[in-house]
Amino acid sequence: MISINIIGSGNVAQHLISVFQQTETIVLQQVFSRKRENINHLVSDDTIVTHYSDLKPADITIISVTDDVIAEVSNQLPFENQLVVHTSGSVGLDALHAKNRKGVFYPLQTFSKSKSVNFREVPLCLETENESDYLVLETAAKSISDKVFKISSEQRQSLHVAAVFSCNFVNHLYQLGKEICDENQVPFEILLPLIQETADKIKTLSPMEAQTGPAKRNDQKTIEKHLSFLDDKNKKAIYQLLTQSIQKYNG
Repeated sequence: MISINIIGSGNVAQHLISVFQQTETIVLQQVFSRKRENINHLVSDDTIVTHYSDLKPADITIISVTDDVIAEVSNQLPFENQLVVHTSGSVGLDALHAKNRKGVFYPLQTFSKSKSVNFREVPLCLETENESDYLVLETAAKSISDKVFKISSEQRQSLHVAAVFSCNFVNHLYQLGKEICDENQVPFEILLPLIQETADKIKTLSPMEAQTGPAKRNDQKTIEKHLSFLDDKNKKAIYQLLTQSIQKYNG
């Protein structure tokens, strides 16, 4: 059995709390949250601690907090020479205090508290300073996911940037598309099959092969019509920038 502490009560922390509790080979020893009410619907009250001094050593302590407080949290841990990891995609190992052994347990997925996730499909990107710690972290990771990868800090940084393009920016484009629909009394749900098919295509085609649309075809007449339709300067600028980028990649 592997004992785990989780520090945090945000989206990622809550999903990890839930999935580790369903795993027979993992003991969720303690969960730290400044406010018990944030997580008392997930774990028993005697598992929750609200003061760092009450944390006990575990096989793995997972810090799942916002990037800018990872260093502060790791500094406040009351034990030494234990395996301590964070869940950030963009923060290096050096953010963790040197009094403990360092690692990363980065789930590459978008999480919302209100939506469940099949963790067996979530890629887990792992990094440690030594091989023995990696084996422990890998065992814990494989208990909840079928997609476990050994990824360096530099690789993880590139993945995080790529994820922002592939997920966060794309989702923002959904928001802009929804606004256009709402402004013209068109149900956004009409676009959902198109969105789904676009996502499905890149499972078998490269993004370059899957690209369609007026920019790919260099259909200037349609592009000009779209730009004339758009009144919002921000949407127009984004349309022009993405059109130019698509045309650059497609000659």
